[in-house]
Amino acid sequence: MDGTNDSTQGNFILLGFSDHPYLERILFVVILIAYLLTIVGNTTIILVSRLDLQLHSPMYFFLTHLSFLDLSFTSSSIPQLLYNLSGHDKTISYTGCAIQLFLFLGLGGVECLLLAVMAYDRFVAVCNPLHYLVIMNPHLCMGLVLVAWGGGVANSLAMSPVTLHLPRCGHHTVDHYLCEMPALIRMACVNTTAIEGTVFVLAVVIVLSPLVFILVSYGYIIRAVLHIQSSSGRQKAFNTCGSHLTVVSLFYGNIIYMYMQPGNSSSQNQGKFLTLLYNIVTPLLNPLIYTLRNREVKGALRRLLLGDREVQKK
Repeated sequence: MDGTNDSTQGNFILLGFSDHPYLERILFVVILIAYLLTIVGNTTIILVSRLDLQLHSPMYFFLTHLSFLDLSFTSSSIPQLLYNLSGHDKTISYTGCAIQLFLFLGLGGVECLLLAVMAYDRFVAVCNPLHYLVIMNPHLCMGLVLVAWGGGVANSLAMSPVTLHLPRCGHHTVDHYLCEMPALIRMACVNTTAIEGTVFVLAVVIVLSPLVFILVSYGYIIRAVLHIQSSSGRQKAFNTCGSHLTVVSLFYGNIIYMYMQPGNSSSQNQGKFLTLLYNIVTPLLNPLIYTLRNREVKGALRRLLLGDREVQKK
């Protein structure tokens, strides 16, 4: 087969976890349950944030977008993974692979930027509470969200075509459970040093720049919290910021490890499980983190489930 044209022809074979057949059935059950819980949890966050008037604030506006993002991100690859785990067919079409790669890169980039936006929201809330609603007005909130989505899409538009059109010399077997960039780079039959360098630069811009912004924001937040006189005020500030920090830690811990060392430098099996953790565990835990640590969300859930009068009686 001509190595120059094979990049746009035929199906791909996703090896996934086929080298551990005994593990596939267990993974199918675990991932299916986790995926269903992810759908329920994130949909609940979206509905509660939109239906309860007390949650119509910038913080929950951004949280709604994070939940929608997690739903989209998980759904871009988990159904295909469940299909591949359920039988012997491990194939995915070229178009399906391209869409999966585009969504994985795009939505991952959006989440990096959206978490930075949420850090800015917490910074304004803690450091400038009297002017919070004036600064975080609806126009600014929508603009920040659009910037996050635009940045993620731009990142995907830059990297997806380059990755998909690398010469593969007839190789169509992806040693992963999804069409993810490092796995596709490993398939190339040419020197990929240049593209790996480009990936590293983009990773610094899309991944590390928002992280630095988040850390700087929380530096100011911690300094402001330490100047709060009342212990209840400090506790409230730590509670509202703690959920976001936990989500940031989960998200960035995995993505930095994967994308700061693309191509052949990372362990393939380790990479699969890390991607799975990043792809299903983080979106599953996000709603739990925000509900278990947040009195406002728990109160809104009680009001919606029991009704305002029943909650007032209690």
